[in-house]
Amino acid sequence: MASAVTAIAGRLIFLLLLASRTFAQEWRFYGGDAGGTRFSVLQQINRKNVGGLKRAWSYHIGEAERGGNQTDRHHIAPFESTPLMVDGLLFFSTPSNRVIALDAETGHEIWQFDPQAGHSGPRQFFQHRGVAYWQSQKGDDRRILFGTFDGRLIALNAKTGKPCPDFGKDGEINLRTGVADAYPGAEYSVTSPPAVYQDLVITGAAVPEYPAKGPSGVVRAFNVRSGQLVWTFHTIPQPAEAGHETWQDDAWKERTGANVWSTMSVDSEHGLVFLPVGSASYDFYGADRKGMDLFANSLVALDAATGKLRWHYQMVHHDIWDYDMPAQPILITLRRGGREIPAVAQMTKMGFVFIFDRLTGKPLFSVEERRVPESNVPGEAAWPTQPFPLKPPPLVRQSFGEADISDVTKESHQYCAELAHSLKTRGMYTPYGLESTLVMPGTLGGGNWSGASFDRESGYLFVNANELGAVGAMQPQPPDVPERYRRGAQGGEYARFWDENQWPCQKPPWGTLNAIDVNKGEIAWKVPLGSVEALQGKTGTPNLGGSIVTAGGVVFIGATVDRLFRAFDARTGEELWATELEASAHATPMTYMGKKSGKQFVVIAAGGGGYFRGRVSDILAAFALSNK
Repeated sequence: MASAVTAIAGRLIFLLLLASRTFAQEWRFYGGDAGGTRFSVLQQINRKNVGGLKRAWSYHIGEAERGGNQTDRHHIAPFESTPLMVDGLLFFSTPSNRVIALDAETGHEIWQFDPQAGHSGPRQFFQHRGVAYWQSQKGDDRRILFGTFDGRLIALNAKTGKPCPDFGKDGEINLRTGVADAYPGAEYSVTSPPAVYQDLVITGAAVPEYPAKGPSGVVRAFNVRSGQLVWTFHTIPQPAEAGHETWQDDAWKERTGANVWSTMSVDSEHGLVFLPVGSASYDFYGADRKGMDLFANSLVALDAATGKLRWHYQMVHHDIWDYDMPAQPILITLRRGGREIPAVAQMTKMGFVFIFDRLTGKPLFSVEERRVPESNVPGEAAWPTQPFPLKPPPLVRQSFGEADISDVTKESHQYCAELAHSLKTRGMYTPYGLESTLVMPGTLGGGNWSGASFDRESGYLFVNANELGAVGAMQPQPPDVPERYRRGAQGGEYARFWDENQWPCQKPPWGTLNAIDVNKGEIAWKVPLGSVEALQGKTGTPNLGGSIVTAGGVVFIGATVDRLFRAFDARTGEELWATELEASAHATPMTYMGKKSGKQFVVIAAGGGGYFRGRVSDILAAFALSNK
């Protein structure tokens, strides 16, 4: 009897180890794992042989034409999806919200699902970053979960691509119900993959950035089998809830924004879900929401099973810069005094990286509240201080002076000098004023949604950053519009501090890849990321799309506007390999091991579009080492 029990126990251990090994060779989450580390244990491709990578296969999603036109690229939806790989299949979404499953080794299509099928009117295109995966403990029920542009949460059978009939009504639930009923024409979109914790699917949404009133930015958890609502967390606290006192008078009522449009992270061991919360609307004018405005611009840790608040930390008080939390929080381990501390790192548009104790929310490096400039906009009350982490150092420039004006060409210098001299700036956290104002970094600056990847062994956190400012003035509005003031500029509401070529107006580098030693709080290395073909040297370029890191010592990243997909040495920052893509890859790559071939693949979406000029494509590209 004892021997039989021992045999069963041994068999269970073997199966668990086998499952663990299998999972490690897959890519089951948008961020590689539930904590968003974007790390792979695979090392078939390593720093010594990565130069031998070749295109293994390409898949066209059939959406090269997706809004805009050949001369105006600003309205072309980017292809930002990061595929999942589970049991030999890739699952990803497209800019028109379709979900597609491919054979992971050949790129051959297995199935696709179109949530816009049967809808009247023109086809809608928007950025969509991916899907989530869930399976039952026995593995007999496997589901793909994703949100739509029109506010639905859909569950698909992972094998067939058909809606799961027991989830909500015919496989979907209407997320607008209860949060957007009073605003039927307002945006309520899910563009990031939801989080999964046990049998819960947890989601936020993209809501309007203008005007101030609109759909709620609540975060909700639903039963992954039935679609029934399990809990709701109010990102704008209601009366009697913690944080409600940070909203003056009735400013909290019907307030939109303070939403989680980006990707959440889950700590399954400690039962926590981490929310990167965005700005309260309207982004640039807060006279009608005086106060700190919790939980806007905060990292919030909730009990994942109940939605109860465990801790929070606000990184921007009373945001009037659109400095929302754009990146997935990344669950890291920090070594200090001979012990390992479970931690969480949050990238920001300001170029700061905040690092907290994962269980308590206490900053693991000192943070100072420093005085910042006041606003000259009537009625506005900028918060007098903002938090400045002392370590790690800022990843980008946070101020601008005469000596910083770009001189890459005579024409660029002249254009940028004239623009710079027409602007007012008072350093970090300069509010947009009644006069044309320069804010450095701007809304596309710093870490942005690209996020980071983490190598636990070295303690290095890899972050790509943008060196890009923003310009604008707060312009008075007619009495019949919702807000008294609205940001505007010759280049539009979200005008950038760049020239006619979209070259930033400060001296290069304009984009960097950074390795942060999280144990020391120091930058281990920093290199320019990307180059402008028309200019000499590695200028770096504006970039959107994140990195991954592998046990082979390689950091893979696209992101740049020069259409190159690159590999860097994780120890030194040396560029080891680069290949030209059909269009810029404004997406985060992923990697996995083929079950049949035993080959390690690296896959990235290359679609161009979005905020930057350049070629547009519809390629999902896979790379592997050649048979030779």
